[in-house]
Formats: sequence, C-alpha cells, structure tokens
Amino acid sequence: MVDQWIDVHAHFTPPMTQEQSAARWLAMQQADWIGAKPTDWSLASALALMDSVGIAMQMLSNIPKELHTLRASNDYGASIVAMHPSRFGLLVALPTDNPEAALAEIRRGYDKLNADGFAVTFCYNDVYLSDSRLEPVWAELDRREAVVFAHPNAYGPGSFGRPSALLEVAFETTRTVVDMLYAGIFRRYPNFKLVLAHCGAALPALSGRLLLLGTQPWIQNPNSITQDEMRQQLRSLFLDTAMTGSAHTLAPALAMTTCDHIVYGSDCGVPCTVEETMRANIEAMLGFAGLAPEQIEQIGHNALSLFPGAAARLRRSACHVVDAEPRHFRIDGIDNGVPS
Repeated sequence: MVDQWIDVHAHFTPPMTQEQSAARWLAMQQADWIGAKPTDWSLASALALMDSVGIAMQMLSNIPKELHTLRASNDYGASIVAMHPSRFGLLVALPTDNPEAALAEIRRGYDKLNADGFAVTFCYNDVYLSDSRLEPVWAELDRREAVVFAHPNAYGPGSFGRPSALLEVAFETTRTVVDMLYAGIFRRYPNFKLVLAHCGAALPALSGRLLLLGTQPWIQNPNSITQDEMRQQLRSLFLDTAMTGSAHTLAPALAMTTCDHIVYGSDCGVPCTVEETMRANIEAMLGFAGLAPEQIEQIGHNALSLFPGAAARLRRSACHVVDAEPRHFRIDGIDNGVPS
C-alpha cells in the first residue's frame, strides 16, 4: 500500500502469562471495552503486518505504570531492536511520576538501551507532564536534544459507557499540552522535539481559539506567554497520523503547523487498532486533497530526520541482507533495487 514508511506510533507488549493477559482484559472490560478479547501483541504478527502494508520500520513504545515493569519493558524493547535493527526502533518509556527515576532511565536509555527517543504519558500515575517537579527531566531531555513521543492514557475510566480510547484521550492530550505551553516549558527548553500522538488530538482544531483568546487579560498566564510565542511553539510540535489520517484532522493540523512536522503513525499493537482500521487510515491519507501526493509520501518518511540512528540502520540495510532476506528501500534517495 505504501512505500516503506516509518511508523513512529507502534506499541508492543512483553510476553504475558495467560493469567496476566486475562487480568488485563478484565481491567479493560471494567473500563467499558466490549466485544471479544483482543489478541495479544507478538513480534511475528507485527512483522507480518508491516510487510503486508509496506512499513519499513516501527518505533516501538510501551509505558507500564509500575517502575520495575517499565524498566523490564524497556529492556525487552531493546532486545527486539537488537534482533531486528532495520525493522524497529525503541522509544524508552519514562516514569514521569518520579523525576529521579526518569532521569536514571534517560541515562540508561542512552548508555545501555540504544534509545532512539523516549515515550511519556500525558498523565502518568496522576502526574501531568506540565508538573513543575518534572523541570529537571525536561532540562535533561533538552540538553540532549531528545525526541519525546507523548501519548495519552487509553486505558483510563470510560465515559458514558465508552472506552477512553475513543474520545477522552484527545482531551487529555489537549489539556496537558496547553498547560505545558502556559507553564513556559517550551520557552525554557526549545531543543527537545515533542511528537504528539493522534495528530495532536483536539489541539489543532482548538489552536485558533487558543491564539485568539489565550493571551487575553482574563486568562491566567503567569509566564506572560505572548501570542507570537504560542504560534511559534504550536508550529514547532510534531504530530503523528495514528487513526487521524483524514481531512477532518489533517486540515486543522496543517493550519497549526507544516507538512514537515507531520509524521506517519499507525497505533498498531493495541486493541483499539486492527488491520482494517490501519489500512483505512492510510487510504484516507492517500486520498487527502489538501496535500500533493509527494507531500503525503514525505509524511511517510519525515521520521527519518527525527531519528538519525534509525535512519542509519535503514541505510545499512539497503545494501546488505538483514533480517533473513533482502527488502526494497528508498531512504534519502537511496534505492537498493530489491523488488518489494
């Protein structure tokens, strides 16, 4: 369907026992998920789906809520990348309810896990990313010019009998990013790159209202963020296309930022995404009249500039047999000539 795109929004789950899998499904049912029990993630199924759709690489993320589980998950993710360096990258999860532990995991990500970037949740164990206690974490990520992928909690309590993954995730994202803006985080730390899941959720659609009203005297604005700063900081955000590839979300996104700040995301590996919806989302992107075909193709490869280590692994794989068989790649203009 697509030409070796890079997927920045793909989830994985370390192996679970039957009891752990059943307990997870029970918790989801209590949060208003219905239907048949979803199939657990597996490496083989992820690779098969990537090959069938045309995804060259997925940047994997998983953010458990307990520190020891989070660290073990990061270790497992690193082992996947070590086995398949040309197919996967790792976004090391950070426990942002514990700044010291988060700083330690940043160091471990660089020193031991070969991190391509980091993954955070907008509200992690009741601590929002705009919390002032996270100042040293943002300072360190900024110092390292890190890429940070931010995702809402899709397994929180449902609303009106529907899972939070349907709508509530959009408002958690939007509220938190706006509060980060007012907190001055993007002013103080302009060097880290923030990738927002789901095309920034409701933020692009509300960005015009925010710019129009957000600096009015009746709004609390303790850091005196100006309208021009707001516009620039919103424009600097990166947005992925996970389940948001239609005109309904791409048009507002392009009003807030530019095509080079939109990256492809599938949201694969979790129960709210199946192959049918993944393919339908890609078809919607390919049919979007607001961008030229070459611009849509650009979105599929924009992540290469965000993740230079992953791009280097792909370049190497374009000229060598990696992961059992040669595959066709077009990376930065390099074509290895192997038919897809």
